[in-house]
This record gives sequence, structure tokens and C-alpha cells, in this order.
Amino acid sequence: MAEWAPISEAALLDRVAQGVARMSAAQKRVWEAVRVDPQRWQQHPYGDAGGGFWVVAIVGQTVIWYNDVEDGFNRSRYSVHGQIEDYWCNQDELEVAIDFFMSTLEHGADLVRMLKRPAKIGR
Repeated sequence: MAEWAPISEAALLDRVAQGVARMSAAQKRVWEAVRVDPQRWQQHPYGDAGGGFWVVAIVGQTVIWYNDVEDGFNRSRYSVHGQIEDYWCNQDELEVAIDFFMSTLEHGADLVRMLKRPAKIGR
């Protein structure tokens, strides 16, 4: 069995290009609005072994990032630039992650924000 190694930036860029090639015109417009050059962000403890995970888009207080341990794109919250708060192990392709974000824009329901603890209401 081969030992795990983090994905290289070149391999990530290939994976991103494949996802962009499968996107609809609407998805590509959104992608172009939110994409960033790949950046390594920390996610403790799951990203420690590979030196962090590659962030490919920033959307408000969330990032779209590639989980090379699980082989898929995810969207998570952050409050400190460079640190991913929530670990996800989705095995989504990039266009699927963008589609989830587009659905959030259209419908207002956001699974990433639903993870926040509800505010306490006084009685």
C-alpha cells in the first residue's frame, strides 16, 4: 500500500481545471467571482500531516478548499484568515461545491451556517 502524500499545487490546478471544464456558464461566472490562487490554509488537527489544505475560493466568511486526504472539495467557515474552522470529508467535485454555494445564494439556506450554535433566547 502506498503512503499518503499531500497533493501538489500542479495536481490541484489540474483538478480545478477539470472541474471548471464541467461547469455550466452560470457556475463559471460564480467561480470567476470567488476564486483565488491556491493558498495553503491550516486546519487542526486533520490538515497537520500535509501542511494544511489548499483553499481555492473565498466567499464571505467561508472557503472552498480541497481535502486531499479524502479527495474532494468542501466549503467551511473561517474567522481567522488562513485557518479553516470546520473539517469536512466530502468527496465533491469543484463544480458540485460551486453549485451548493449557488443554491445558498438562491434559496438562503446554508448548511455551513447551520452548524453555528443557535442563539440563546431569554424566557
